[in-house]
Amino acid sequence: MSSYEDKIKEQAGSYLKPGESVLAAFIARPRGAMQARSGLAGSIVGGKKVGQQRRAAEEAGLKLASPMALTLTSERLLVFKVSPPIALGKGGDVKDLVSEAPLADVDSIDMKRLLVGKVVTVTVRGRPFKLEVGAGENVKGLADEFARVKTAAA
Repeated sequence: MSSYEDKIKEQAGSYLKPGESVLAAFIARPRGAMQARSGLAGSIVGGKKVGQQRRAAEEAGLKLASPMALTLTSERLLVFKVSPPIALGKGGDVKDLVSEAPLADVDSIDMKRLLVGKVVTVTVRGRPFKLEVGAGENVKGLADEFARVKTAAA
């Protein structure tokens, strides 16, 4: 578990329903956000990718933030706006609940490793969108918890 995950679990409490608990969380950005910071050409291509992912998420009924914490609870998938993570657990503070989807509407959460970091494809209500995640974040933990919860609900 990353120190950001611990922090998110601790700070998300006021946004939870009675009896709901945070199972896993990680900090992410819409796919293309890092590329958008890499000079003029990168900002154009990356900005376009970010826009595509934001629109795809909106079609699924979710709003994305950058940076954000994708948070799996016992009942919902939550998107929190967080402060920019710095390092060693600094930053990454939960600022606001941006959007949510009931777990019944979440179809899949899949991860693909990159050289540095990971790409996560989240499919909600049949609509996929992609996030980019730093190397130290526990995406596998969230994906495994999601699979466990979905299997138990079936």
